[in-house]
Amino acid sequence: MTHQPPLEPPEGPQRRPDVTQHTAPLSDGRTRAQRQDPAYPPVSPQTPSEPHQAALLQPGVEPAQPAKPHRWVELVNVAALAAILAAILSSAGTYALTRGDVGASLAFSQPRVVQANPAAPNWTVTAAVVSPSVVAITVVSGQGGGQGSGVILDKVGHIETNNHVVAVGGQGSQITVTLDDKRTYDATIVGTDPSADLAVIKLSAAPNDLKPIAFGDANTLKVGEPVMAVGNPLGLAGTVTTGIVSALNRPVTTGAQQSEDPFGQQAPAEPVVTNAVQTSAAINPGNSGGALVNGGGQLIGINSAIASLGSSGGSSGQSGNIGIGFAIPVNESKSVADQLIASGEATHAYLGVTPSDGVVIDGPAKRPAAVIAAVGSGTPASKAGLKEGDAIIAVDGEPIDGALSLIAQVRERTVGDKITLTALSGGRTRQVSVTLASKPTTKQ
Repeated sequence: MTHQPPLEPPEGPQRRPDVTQHTAPLSDGRTRAQRQDPAYPPVSPQTPSEPHQAALLQPGVEPAQPAKPHRWVELVNVAALAAILAAILSSAGTYALTRGDVGASLAFSQPRVVQANPAAPNWTVTAAVVSPSVVAITVVSGQGGGQGSGVILDKVGHIETNNHVVAVGGQGSQITVTLDDKRTYDATIVGTDPSADLAVIKLSAAPNDLKPIAFGDANTLKVGEPVMAVGNPLGLAGTVTTGIVSALNRPVTTGAQQSEDPFGQQAPAEPVVTNAVQTSAAINPGNSGGALVNGGGQLIGINSAIASLGSSGGSSGQSGNIGIGFAIPVNESKSVADQLIASGEATHAYLGVTPSDGVVIDGPAKRPAAVIAAVGSGTPASKAGLKEGDAIIAVDGEPIDGALSLIAQVRERTVGDKITLTALSGGRTRQVSVTLASKPTTKQ
């Protein structure tokens, strides 16, 4: 795989490309999110694909203990009580850990783990439930190959991963998927979305005992919440690591994807911009496409990038985990997966402005903002009344500190979503409601 050069910090306010095609360094300029090519020799002959180099092991529920002998009447009472409790839990939408046969759709209906103390999960239980839903992916072709991870979406064999995992071998690649129990199957590409760095593949002969991942909601995440990353780092399949949610809505750009996709179609290179979940859970080469889950075993993100301190002297070697990893929020990844499964393609939300980094006066203070340098005619932004010189300082109440931040907020949303922009102009603040449209297909 090729290596991405370090991204340099901006030297001052500058014009940026349109919100749908923008790339920029991380805001602090000290680390970079980039393609996480292998930092170490892989355990197997293939090269681990990486989360773009850019998911608490504490005691929880005690294991069940053998029951002592009871009289027959007591056993009947216990059985009846258990049946009543099971009915109550089922009606509340909580499933037992043995409910592995819940529907095959991508709806939020798969089983989840019920922790006695969500703040201190029993990761042993979570790992046992989640691991069968995470796979190791190997890509081999005459041009090269690599390894990555993926999550099982449904019982018919759809698996979501990163685009850069399946694109590593180029056209004509052979893709194989190894389940948690070491069974291996061939797979084919259903669809790819380079701009989101996501892809869906499908097992060619899926077994009937697949365990789909349980879906969570990234919008409910809190900073400090415990999480677990599951994947195939350095070819070590089934590896789990734990940490916390370090930050939310972290704008990350990881550079342009390859211009030639696995189908051999030429396409303009487009940067990946993610409104990422930042985590301290160790992510390394090969974790790409793997699962970041909460204590309940629900998918909250697709691991895709890590921050790197960079290399000196032109060395091609890259560092491994330094405690700053990034995941694509599950709400975005699920939306893209649904579209890829349905049509093989994904559409993206579009605002229609050219933003730049800027600092504006806000009362007695100054604050960073995304300053609009241009507004496209007939775009959602134009229809909403946004004008050149408006400084966007928030989207739906989430602070915006620059062009990349605005782009990331738009990228994670879907076509038709209505957002509220907080615009500052001439010392006055106003709320602007915008309905996002589909990004034009015309190449720019």
